[in-house]
Amino acid sequence: MPESSSTLPAPAEPAAEASPAAAAPEPRVLPLAAILLAVFVVPMSISGTAVALPGIGADTGAGAAPLQWVVNAFNVAFACFTLVWGSVADVVGRVKAFAAGAAVYAVASLGSALASDVLLLDAARALAGVGGAAIFSCGAAILSTVYEGPARAKAFALFGTVAGVGIAVGPSLSGVLLQTVSWRWVFALHAVALAVVLLAVPVIARAVPPTPRTGAKIDVPGSAVFVVAMVLLTTAIVQGSQWGWGSAGVLGLFAGAVVALAVFGSVEKRRAHPLLDLSLLRNRHFLALCLVPVAGSFGFVTMLTYLPTYLTEVTGRGTGAAGLIMVLLTAPMLVFPLLAAKSVARGVSPLTIIYVSLGALVVGDAALTVFGPDVSVGVVALPMIVTGAGMALAAGLVDGQALALVDPAKAGMAAGFLNTLRLGSEAVAVALYGSVLTTLTASRSYDSAFHLVLWGLAAICLVLGLVVFALLGGRARSEDR
Repeated sequence: MPESSSTLPAPAEPAAEASPAAAAPEPRVLPLAAILLAVFVVPMSISGTAVALPGIGADTGAGAAPLQWVVNAFNVAFACFTLVWGSVADVVGRVKAFAAGAAVYAVASLGSALASDVLLLDAARALAGVGGAAIFSCGAAILSTVYEGPARAKAFALFGTVAGVGIAVGPSLSGVLLQTVSWRWVFALHAVALAVVLLAVPVIARAVPPTPRTGAKIDVPGSAVFVVAMVLLTTAIVQGSQWGWGSAGVLGLFAGAVVALAVFGSVEKRRAHPLLDLSLLRNRHFLALCLVPVAGSFGFVTMLTYLPTYLTEVTGRGTGAAGLIMVLLTAPMLVFPLLAAKSVARGVSPLTIIYVSLGALVVGDAALTVFGPDVSVGVVALPMIVTGAGMALAAGLVDGQALALVDPAKAGMAAGFLNTLRLGSEAVAVALYGSVLTTLTASRSYDSAFHLVLWGLAAICLVLGLVVFALLGGRARSEDR
């Protein structure tokens, strides 16, 4: 379809050799369940590890900086290797890459549980981040390969639902394990779950149709340069609030990241089989869909991270009460992804749902300004649910829609790029929120600063929504799915 068209082009047709309908029977429940179990563990680890930090610090005697890198090492490694794994999956096979990532994650989680000091734990968490990147990129690529039509929409809806549930229950489950056994069981549980996933790999392999050999080779130079660029960029973002955004160290990291990304672009233009096919970035429909999770990072993930602090510091609620209130924000993840999939199956345009999700993020963040020191839960319940729905409606749906627009042979690469933007934007959004809030609280109350930041988040989501709307041409039709 011409670039000026106002609707999405038809999804790329799979090659005859890789057609799910022709090469494999309708997949059974077990392969999907195994992938979803792995997907559940990764975000559960991201949100749950932070709860374990006090126990880890008390047990290992770690200082604040190395202790924080128990979380940061995972996030940085995840962001750095998501695109790499996606591209590797297209070369060596998605099931092999998924299994390798699950194995790496299982071993790293076992190492985390057995770590004798915090530096070993930091290294193990970084290795787990590498494995987690494979699980997300390769898991999404497998679903895109195996499923078609309404079945694909439902599979990706479950993908989004399970990821959201993992984020939501991670802190609670970690808290229970800390109270009943020890922080080591937080990581041991991850290792056990991934061991179960590895047992199901042969079943997953039978459900995935054979992919034709293309002769492509892993882009080692491109991968190395990209990882360097992402390490510099994500470290700058992570350390910005600690060192100061204008410090020489942070500015030097950002400058190094810019140089490395420029070198990466130059390298990729010369590679026959690049890590990232730059033509993907010229597909405005694919790029638009990749920006939708970025809006979710600013509009939802920041609230998931910082709203509990507001509830305890400003409203005076206890941690238990704050946790219960946060269910209003996370509960939509249990319902709306599947509701979106059912709506698509009944003829509602996927783009209409995506536009509604973006609008809900804007309205929800703006409406959350009703929060105040003495506000009742009944007043804030609807804004919190709307904000959660803004994230949940597009969760999974946008992945399936984006991957349907690319050549099936590049599904891993496309999934890697999408998740790199998703994870990278989460790091940027959370770090930027914290930095701006800290700056504002120097001259005003926490409550006032919180409200100003909320208006800023709503504005960012509005701008991103308008960009997505413009790139997609502004119209949604049911035949676009």
